[in-house]
Amino acid sequence: MDTSLVRSPVYQQLNQRLRVALATEYRSGDQFLTEREVAEKFQVSRATANKSLASLVSEGFLEFRKGLGTFVRRDVIDYDVRSLVSFTEKARAAGKKPATELLTFGKLAAAEVEDSIRAALQVEPKAVLWEMDRIRFADQIPVILEHRYVVHQHCPKLTKTQSEGSLYRAWTETHALKIGGANDVIRAVLLSASEAKHLRTTPKSPALEVVSIGYLEDETPLWWERTLYRSHQYEFHSRLGPIQSATPARGQFRDD
Repeated sequence: MDTSLVRSPVYQQLNQRLRVALATEYRSGDQFLTEREVAEKFQVSRATANKSLASLVSEGFLEFRKGLGTFVRRDVIDYDVRSLVSFTEKARAAGKKPATELLTFGKLAAAEVEDSIRAALQVEPKAVLWEMDRIRFADQIPVILEHRYVVHQHCPKLTKTQSEGSLYRAWTETHALKIGGANDVIRAVLLSASEAKHLRTTPKSPALEVVSIGYLEDETPLWWERTLYRSHQYEFHSRLGPIQSATPARGQFRDD
C-alpha cells in the first residue's frame, strides 16, 4: 500500500475504527494491538498502523510502555483540540458512563444576547436562537457545564430530547447538517458559586473554560458555546507542527 495513504481518508477511517474498538472491546490497563496486528486486522500498511497508534497515544487514549507494548489509558477524559468528538464518545472511550442533564432549553431573540455573541453568530437582532444549558456527567460525576446558543434557522426542528443527547449526532443525522469545525479559545478560570454548585465542587475551584464558535462546511456559524471543564477530570491534547515564527502573533496575552 502506498505510504501516502497515511495522510488519506484511509488513515482517518482507521482512527475511527480503533476508537470504536477502544470504547467497546477494551478496559483500562488492557494491552492493545501491536502495529503488525493493526495492519493485518484492518488490511492497512504498517506505516498507516504506526501513524494511527501514535495519534491515539498523543490524544491520551493509549500509552507506550517501553519493552512491554501499547496499553489502554482511560483514567481521564480526553479533549482533542484538533477534532470534534462528542462527549458521549469521549466518556465511553475513557471507560465511563455518560449522561446529560438539560437545565434549560428554549428560544429567544438574538437581540437578547450580548453584541459580541450576535456578531460571532453573524445574525441580526430579530433572528431566533436556541438557548440551552447542560451538565454532562461521567459515571454520575458532573464534569462539564455548558451554555450554548444555536442559530434556529439551521435546525428549526431541534427538540428537547435531541438536546439531552449528542447534538453532533442530531445535527448530522437528523437535521442533515454538515459540520465544518469550530474555533476554540481555552483559558484557566475560577468557578463562581453557582457554577461550582452545578459541578458539585467549591467556589473558586480551578476549571478550564472553552469558548467555541462552530461552523457549517460553508463557514456559516451554527453555534456559540461557553463550556467549563472540571480541570482534574480532563486533559487537553494537541499535536503541534514544525517551529514557526510568532510574528504576526497568533495568541493574545490577557492584562488582568
